[in-house]
Amino acid sequence: MTRVMTVEEARSLLLGRVVRLGTERVDLLDSPGRVLAEDATSDIDVAPFDNSAMDGFAVRAADLTGASEENPAALDVVAHIGAGDWWDGEVAPGQAARIMTGAPVPAGADAVVMVEQTRAPGDGGVGSRVEFLKAPAVGEHIRYRGEEVRAGDVVIAAGETVSSAGVGLLASTGHATVDVYQRPRVAIIATGSELVEVDETPGRGKIRNSNSYSIAAQVVAAGGIPVRYPIVPDELDATREAFTRAAAETDFIVTSGGVSVGDFDYVKPVLEELGDLLFCKVAMRPGNPQTMGSISGVPFFGLPGNPTSTYVGFEIFVRPALRMMQGFTSLDRPVVTATLTHDVRKKQDRRYYLRGRLTAGEGGLEVGLTGSQSSALLTAAHLGNCFMVLPQGEATFPAGTRVACMRLDIEEGTVL
Repeated sequence: MTRVMTVEEARSLLLGRVVRLGTERVDLLDSPGRVLAEDATSDIDVAPFDNSAMDGFAVRAADLTGASEENPAALDVVAHIGAGDWWDGEVAPGQAARIMTGAPVPAGADAVVMVEQTRAPGDGGVGSRVEFLKAPAVGEHIRYRGEEVRAGDVVIAAGETVSSAGVGLLASTGHATVDVYQRPRVAIIATGSELVEVDETPGRGKIRNSNSYSIAAQVVAAGGIPVRYPIVPDELDATREAFTRAAAETDFIVTSGGVSVGDFDYVKPVLEELGDLLFCKVAMRPGNPQTMGSISGVPFFGLPGNPTSTYVGFEIFVRPALRMMQGFTSLDRPVVTATLTHDVRKKQDRRYYLRGRLTAGEGGLEVGLTGSQSSALLTAAHLGNCFMVLPQGEATFPAGTRVACMRLDIEEGTVL
């Protein structure tokens, strides 16, 4: 536990302790962004009947062989079919039916000609004779029954994430509700006798409890349900009571502060007393002191108290764990390569996650720092859209160097 872990070792230990949650049935409109727990199949063919893809005329293609603007062919209109209508008649040779987009194609017709490719007196209604300026191919502008989905087909498989388009697909195939994996309830516990709530004016030696709110926002973005607990002062009994309660009420515990070696840092001793402690230091900056373990089987991750250390640590460790609990297979944000716009120096002893901003340059993506990289300041993270990931073992990165960047403005990708 005293050895400094690599990022990969720490992530492996954490994700190895995480299990996928159970399932729940939710209304269709509550499913976007959730992972399906079972295959969703269609109860009907989609499209449910042959229908027109255009406003125009349903015709027999053979009647219009050779038709053109110079040599139009004329047909008699015998029906007008709107979306939602059903005409039981049949288009005979020499006839056409006026048809709207989405309306069922009548018997006898095997093509639809767009209204823009016709000439007609008035509106081309029933009883009129319409000239056709184009010879259609059989099947032109017809959406056939079952063209997208056949009854019984799997439309969205278990393990897939429901998208906005997926909601429409599920609706068209008869799913008013769906089974998805549950969202984890995440305990958020800010520790420190120096903390006051955000609606209070800090007195001498006090600061506002900003970490609790930024972590809650990150939990929501990761798909979880934040459960904010009252501020825990630097007291052994108060820390023990808060951790015990959180382990009984939630699926994952996140704390901020109290993970270093100060005289009043009680997170690690209480974690060891109530559960197990797997590691307490990671070779990264910001966020070298990170504490991971579990209490009564509930995963526990202790983030540092500095706001940016908390922010970075959550993205690298906690976010992928929460996504795993929800059944996601893609756990991490995407990593791209960009060109440094200025020199950057760092210590060689650890990997750095610097807050930067990606922009599109003439030669591709470029990246630069967004301000002070102090772990106590969040402004650079707010202004940035990526973490510039600089490897352990290197110190100097001149302008023009190609560096890896973890994008924070895109949800899914691969980790670095």
